Amino acid sequence: MLKEIRKDRKRVLLLFLAILGLVFVRAFENQLFYDPFLQFFKYDYQNKPLPSFNTVKLFLGLFFRYVLNTILSLGIIYLLFKQLQLVKFSALLFVVLFVILMLLFFGVLHFSKQPDYLVLFYLRRFLIQPLFLVLFIPAFYYQQMVR
Repeated sequence: MLKEIRKDRKRVLLLFLAILGLVFVRAFENQLFYDPFLQFFKYDYQNKPLPSFNTVKLFLGLFFRYVLNTILSLGIIYLLFKQLQLVKFSALLFVVLFVILMLLFFGVLHFSKQPDYLVLFYLRRFLIQPLFLVLFIPAFYYQQMVR
């Protein structure tokens, strides 16, 4: 599989651009997305109260970022494996995981008198970073090698 990718320069270029897209999402996160937790979690947050936030704007900001990361991640998965079935399966997983993570994130945020900041941090991390891509690629690669 890796030899195939190296031979196809267009594919390598698109792969590089998709990864660059993920980097840009991260680099311009302050300008692109509403997320008062960006600054909150950068410093010593354990003894501070949660920042004030607009729930709708926060949801939309997290949703927009997750969608951008998902589109780029699905592109990377397609470019690496060239299998539409894997892309469809990944898309389904991304949607299901988004719903679960958002419910948990806003549930902890709104229904806990004193939310566990570490739980919020990690739930949010899975929503804003392409961590599922990092998990899916080795899993799909292993699946390809076992076949």
